[in-house]
Amino acid sequence: MIVVCLDLEGVLAPEMWVEFAMHVGIDELKLTTRDEPDYDKLMRHRLQLLERNRLRLPDIQRVIEGLGPLPGAREFLASLRARYQAVILSDTYYEFALPLMRQLDWPTLFCHRLDTDAAGRIVGYRLRMLDQKRAAVAALRGLNFSTIAVGDSYNDTSMLQEAQAGIFFRPPPDIAGQFPQFPVASNYVELNAEIEEAAARF
Repeated sequence: MIVVCLDLEGVLAPEMWVEFAMHVGIDELKLTTRDEPDYDKLMRHRLQLLERNRLRLPDIQRVIEGLGPLPGAREFLASLRARYQAVILSDTYYEFALPLMRQLDWPTLFCHRLDTDAAGRIVGYRLRMLDQKRAAVAALRGLNFSTIAVGDSYNDTSMLQEAQAGIFFRPPPDIAGQFPQFPVASNYVELNAEIEEAAARF
Protein backbone atom coordinates (compact mmCIF):
# COMPACT_ATOMS: atom_id res chain seq x y z
CA MET A 1 0.00 0.00 0.00
CA ILE A 2 1.25 3.46 -0.95
CA VAL A 3 0.63 6.60 1.11
CA VAL A 4 1.15 9.99 -0.54
CA CYS A 5 2.02 12.71 1.99
CA LEU A 6 1.29 16.23 0.82
CA ASP A 7 2.09 19.65 2.17
CA LEU A 8 -0.95 21.94 2.26
CA GLU A 9 0.08 25.53 1.59
CA GLY A 10 1.75 25.96 -1.78
CA VAL A 11 0.69 22.48 -2.91
CA LEU A 12 -3.09 22.37 -2.42
CA ALA A 13 -3.93 25.78 -0.95
CA PRO A 14 -2.65 29.36 -1.04
CA GLU A 15 -0.16 30.52 1.55
CA MET A 16 -2.56 31.66 4.27
CA TRP A 17 -0.16 34.11 5.94
CA VAL A 18 0.59 35.71 2.58
CA GLU A 19 -3.10 36.10 1.79
CA PHE A 20 -3.76 37.61 5.20
CA ALA A 21 -0.76 39.95 4.84
CA MET A 22 -2.12 41.27 1.57
CA HIS A 23 -5.56 41.72 3.11
CA VAL A 24 -4.28 43.81 6.05
CA GLY A 25 -1.42 45.49 4.14
CA ILE A 26 1.47 44.25 6.31
CA ASP A 27 4.27 43.10 4.02
CA GLU A 28 6.32 41.57 6.85
CA LEU A 29 3.59 38.96 7.37
CA LYS A 30 4.26 37.67 3.87
CA LEU A 31 7.37 35.83 5.08
CA THR A 32 6.98 32.05 4.91
CA THR A 33 9.23 29.01 5.31
CA ARG A 34 10.38 29.74 1.78
CA ASP A 35 12.07 32.83 3.21
CA GLU A 36 12.90 31.75 6.78
CA PRO A 37 13.76 28.07 7.38
CA ASP A 38 13.78 28.50 11.19
CA TYR A 39 10.10 27.87 11.96
CA ASP A 40 10.23 29.05 15.58
CA LYS A 41 11.90 32.32 14.58
CA LEU A 42 9.30 32.80 11.83
CA MET A 43 6.35 32.19 14.16
CA ARG A 44 7.69 34.44 16.92
CA HIS A 45 8.06 37.22 14.33
CA ARG A 46 4.49 36.67 13.12
CA LEU A 47 3.06 36.76 16.65
CA GLN A 48 4.93 39.99 17.41
CA LEU A 49 3.47 41.57 14.28
CA LEU A 50 -0.04 40.45 15.20
CA GLU A 51 0.31 41.89 18.69
CA ARG A 52 1.79 45.15 17.44
CA ASN A 53 -1.08 45.60 14.99
CA ARG A 54 -3.79 44.36 17.39
CA LEU A 55 -4.83 41.55 15.07
CA ARG A 56 -6.62 38.51 16.51
CA LEU A 57 -7.44 34.99 15.42
CA PRO A 58 -10.97 35.92 14.21
CA ASP A 59 -9.41 38.53 11.91
CA ILE A 60 -7.29 35.83 10.27
CA GLN A 61 -10.14 33.30 10.15
CA ARG A 62 -12.39 35.75 8.30
CA VAL A 63 -9.79 36.07 5.53
CA ILE A 64 -9.20 32.31 5.33
CA GLU A 65 -12.95 31.68 5.08
CA GLY A 66 -12.85 33.56 1.78
CA LEU A 67 -10.00 31.49 0.34
CA GLY A 68 -10.36 28.35 -1.71
CA PRO A 69 -7.95 25.58 -2.71
CA LEU A 70 -5.55 26.30 -5.56
CA PRO A 71 -7.17 25.92 -9.01
CA GLY A 72 -7.35 22.21 -9.82
CA ALA A 73 -6.31 21.09 -6.33
CA ARG A 74 -9.67 19.64 -5.34
CA GLU A 75 -9.89 17.53 -8.50
CA PHE A 76 -6.26 16.45 -8.22
CA LEU A 77 -6.69 15.35 -4.61
CA ALA A 78 -9.94 13.49 -5.34
CA SER A 79 -8.24 11.56 -8.15
CA LEU A 80 -5.23 10.83 -5.96
CA ARG A 81 -7.38 9.51 -3.10
CA ALA A 82 -9.15 7.14 -5.50
CA ARG A 83 -5.81 5.42 -6.16
CA TYR A 84 -3.74 5.85 -2.99
CA GLN A 85 -4.01 6.71 0.66
CA ALA A 86 -3.35 10.45 1.10
CA VAL A 87 -2.34 12.40 4.21
CA ILE A 88 -1.79 16.14 4.44
CA LEU A 89 1.22 17.04 6.62
CA SER A 90 1.29 20.76 7.29
CA ASP A 91 2.89 23.32 9.58
CA THR A 92 -0.34 25.31 9.64
CA TYR A 93 -2.90 25.17 12.47
CA TYR A 94 -6.25 23.45 12.80
CA GLU A 95 -7.72 26.85 13.71
CA PHE A 96 -6.70 28.10 10.25
CA ALA A 97 -7.14 25.04 8.05
CA LEU A 98 -10.64 23.70 8.71
CA PRO A 99 -12.45 25.87 6.11
CA LEU A 100 -10.03 24.60 3.46
CA MET A 101 -10.41 20.99 4.63
CA ARG A 102 -14.15 21.30 4.11
CA GLN A 103 -13.60 22.45 0.53
CA LEU A 104 -11.20 19.53 -0.06
CA ASP A 105 -13.78 16.99 1.21
CA TRP A 106 -12.13 16.45 4.61
CA PRO A 107 -8.82 14.69 3.89
CA THR A 108 -6.72 13.56 6.84
CA LEU A 109 -4.68 16.48 8.19
CA PHE A 110 -1.81 16.45 10.69
CA CYS A 111 -0.82 19.96 11.82
CA HIS A 112 -0.47 22.12 14.95
CA ARG A 113 -2.55 24.13 17.44
CA LEU A 114 -2.68 27.80 18.44
CA ASP A 115 -3.03 29.16 21.96
CA THR A 116 -5.43 32.08 22.28
CA ASP A 117 -6.78 34.15 25.16
CA ALA A 118 -10.41 35.04 25.87
CA ALA A 119 -10.19 38.04 23.53
CA GLY A 120 -8.98 35.93 20.60
CA ARG A 121 -5.37 37.14 20.75
CA ILE A 122 -2.90 34.50 19.58
CA VAL A 123 -0.52 34.19 22.52
CA GLY A 124 1.46 31.15 21.42
CA TYR A 125 1.51 27.98 19.39
CA ARG A 126 1.89 24.28 20.14
CA LEU A 127 3.76 22.05 17.74
CA ARG A 128 2.36 18.55 17.58
CA MET A 129 6.02 17.52 17.71
CA LEU A 130 9.32 18.74 16.31
CA ASP A 131 9.89 17.90 12.64
CA GLN A 132 6.45 16.31 12.56
CA LYS A 133 6.35 15.89 8.78
CA ARG A 134 9.47 13.73 8.74
CA ALA A 135 8.31 11.82 11.84
CA ALA A 136 4.93 11.07 10.24
CA VAL A 137 6.56 9.71 7.09
CA ALA A 138 8.97 7.63 9.19
CA ALA A 139 6.05 6.22 11.21
CA LEU A 140 4.19 5.27 8.04
CA ARG A 141 7.28 3.51 6.73
CA GLY A 142 7.51 1.73 10.07
CA LEU A 143 3.98 0.45 9.45
CA ASN A 144 5.23 -1.04 6.17
CA PHE A 145 3.65 1.57 3.88
CA SER A 146 5.50 2.79 0.81
CA THR A 147 5.66 6.58 0.96
CA ILE A 148 5.74 9.41 -1.55
CA ALA A 149 6.06 12.97 -0.22
CA VAL A 150 5.22 16.23 -2.01
CA GLY A 151 6.22 19.69 -0.80
CA ASP A 152 7.35 23.10 -1.93
CA SER A 153 9.60 24.61 0.72
CA TYR A 154 12.43 24.26 3.26
CA ASN A 155 10.18 22.78 5.92
CA ASP A 156 9.22 19.97 3.55
CA THR A 157 12.71 18.78 2.72
CA SER A 158 13.11 16.46 5.70
CA MET A 159 9.91 14.58 4.82
CA LEU A 160 10.95 14.42 1.16
CA GLN A 161 14.26 12.91 2.27
CA GLU A 162 12.53 10.45 4.62
CA ALA A 163 10.06 9.20 2.02
CA GLN A 164 10.98 6.56 -0.52
CA ALA A 165 10.24 9.17 -3.17
CA GLY A 166 10.18 12.95 -2.76
CA ILE A 167 8.76 15.46 -5.24
CA PHE A 168 8.84 19.27 -5.29
CA PHE A 169 5.73 21.14 -6.44
CA ARG A 170 6.41 24.68 -7.67
CA PRO A 171 9.34 25.34 -5.31
CA PRO A 172 11.38 28.55 -5.46
CA PRO A 173 14.32 27.94 -7.83
CA ASP A 174 16.92 28.46 -5.08
CA ILE A 175 15.37 25.75 -2.89
CA ALA A 176 15.05 23.33 -5.80
CA GLY A 177 18.68 24.04 -6.64
CA GLN A 178 19.79 23.04 -3.14
CA PHE A 179 18.00 19.68 -3.42
CA PRO A 180 18.54 18.54 -7.02
CA GLN A 181 17.71 14.93 -6.13
CA PHE A 182 13.99 15.76 -6.07
CA PRO A 183 12.09 16.09 -9.36
CA VAL A 184 10.07 19.27 -9.83
CA ALA A 185 6.46 19.44 -11.00
CA SER A 186 5.02 22.78 -12.10
CA ASN A 187 1.34 21.74 -12.40
CA TYR A 188 -0.96 18.94 -11.29
CA VAL A 189 -0.61 16.99 -14.53
CA GLU A 190 3.16 16.87 -14.04
CA LEU A 191 2.74 16.10 -10.34
CA ASN A 192 0.43 13.21 -11.08
CA ALA A 193 2.93 11.86 -13.61
CA GLU A 194 5.78 12.09 -11.07
CA ILE A 195 3.68 10.27 -8.45
CA GLU A 196 2.78 7.52 -10.91
CA GLU A 197 6.42 7.13 -11.94
CA ALA A 198 7.50 6.88 -8.30
CA ALA A 199 4.72 4.41 -7.47
CA ALA A 200 5.75 2.17 -10.35
CA ARG A 201 9.17 1.71 -8.72
CA PHE A 202 7.75 0.16 -5.52
